[in-house]
Amino acid sequence: MKTLIKSALIIDPTSSHNGKKRDILIDKGVIVKVASTISESKAEIISGKNICVSPGWIDLRANFRDPGDEHKEDLNSGMDAALAGGFRFVVTMPSTNPVVDSKAQIEYITSRNAHHTVEILPAGALSAKMEGKVLAEMYDMQQAGAVAFCDDKKSVSTEMMVRALEYAKNFHGLVMSFPYDSGVNPGGLINEGPSSVNTGMKGLSNTSEELRLMRDIELLRYTGGKLHVSLISTAQSVELIRKAKKDKLNITCAIAAHQLAYLDKDLETFDSNLKVLPPFRTNDDRKAIIKGLKDGTIDAICSDHQPEDHEHKVLEFEYANFGISSIQTAFSVALTHLENQIDVPTIVEKFTTGPARVLGMGISSIEENYQAELTIFETETEQTFGKKEWRSKSINSPFLNKTLKGNIIAVI
Repeated sequence: MKTLIKSALIIDPTSSHNGKKRDILIDKGVIVKVASTISESKAEIISGKNICVSPGWIDLRANFRDPGDEHKEDLNSGMDAALAGGFRFVVTMPSTNPVVDSKAQIEYITSRNAHHTVEILPAGALSAKMEGKVLAEMYDMQQAGAVAFCDDKKSVSTEMMVRALEYAKNFHGLVMSFPYDSGVNPGGLINEGPSSVNTGMKGLSNTSEELRLMRDIELLRYTGGKLHVSLISTAQSVELIRKAKKDKLNITCAIAAHQLAYLDKDLETFDSNLKVLPPFRTNDDRKAIIKGLKDGTIDAICSDHQPEDHEHKVLEFEYANFGISSIQTAFSVALTHLENQIDVPTIVEKFTTGPARVLGMGISSIEENYQAELTIFETETEQTFGKKEWRSKSINSPFLNKTLKGNIIAVI
């Protein structure tokens, strides 16, 4: 069946049609025609008021919990939730049970790609079993399809990070770091500040993030290689990345979409759905993040999807697991909370060409004879994310039953 997208605004800086409304005809997965008007009686029509089309969105960080915790999420439900969220590609974390630290584990994940529109791009573990003792089989995993290497949110020792950066450099591998030094504020729960004092909860200081980020930047300077800092949350972290880029280091970074939606003061409600790592920070931090998105310091917006079941999330705040089931809402959250601050093409860039640059992957342009890997969406409409519409197995989200801007029409 052919597919005809009618009168869609093309948002793709790599396309000669960027910023124009066009009809797009797709046949057998290939864009065969782009024109002002196309008639094709045998095509399935995709249309709508003020629809947009861009290259397929890429999520740089998600947990699908498979294998090991399929009651929270499995590969199929994770891909379904990603599809509903507009994502065409998803980088999954290796912190499963067992850990994704071998060629066989990578192949187990990528084998699902033939059966779904969404394509999983697995990250392999940095260390064997994510124990931080010896390097995992990084090169073998890359040959099997791993796009990056990390130990998710586990602490990585200085020795291990040096070895990983040096080794990955030999085959142009991407090391992903999570800037968090748990030794600074052990047992910390929320951002250190007035709200942690008011609630009596132990704080997580900016230093716990920035100290580790400074270390990783200096190790990158020492070793060379390629480093992606997967989640930052403070104003000083933005400035550290900005300076590292000015120094011509091969470094990129991303933020989680939900960092745009809440501040540390919102946790005074003790809502465990707002317990995330890194924690929600101050309004000054959020302003710095928005500035970093505008000037290109921050390369991408990701979901940081962490599905959790009732048993591990609906607890007293202190005992609940960190994380939000967020892949379905990431774009709408970003669009809603960046409204009137960042234009739509720049927001879309943080889901498309930005993450593609991070991964060093080609992105299919919206041009004739190119592969059709597209996300079709609306930005002016709103949608409510109720349980009926929810696709993840887990509902640990502060955005459940909330109305947000944007609507996903289709992913091809």
